[in-house]
Amino acid sequence: MLTQSEQSDAILREAMERSGQRFTAQRAAVFRFLHTTDTHPTADDVYRCVRANLPGISLGTVYKSLETLVGCGLARKLTGGNGSARYDGRMDPHYHARCLECGRLRDVPGPGKPESFVDIPVTMDGFAVTELRLEVVGYCEGCRPDQRLA
Repeated sequence: MLTQSEQSDAILREAMERSGQRFTAQRAAVFRFLHTTDTHPTADDVYRCVRANLPGISLGTVYKSLETLVGCGLARKLTGGNGSARYDGRMDPHYHARCLECGRLRDVPGPGKPESFVDIPVTMDGFAVTELRLEVVGYCEGCRPDQRLA
């Protein structure tokens, strides 16, 4: 029976081979971390956490590894309204809720595909739709204005 790390490495190796990329210890460390967290970390967050187990890794390598994972379909890059990027290792269909106060993102299960919420054609004037993202915006329990006054 394979350990969780061995399973992650096997998934990563297969994806790297399919896309003509090399499997490296740095990419494996970034991939393992991203798939064991639900915090939607920034590249800096990933760097701080991965560096604890792989002290020689650089921030640049983390950025490149994250972009490689996104390009191989093993992660999503989530861009916020302020242009900052966060990364999500969950590739199953789901949505996100973002707190306007603290900026925290959390996963929201969806009732299937986002297309079920709105009626958008698959093509629009030559534009081929490949994905529809849904983000719920509001206040988390700790930041809700009515909770802070209590």
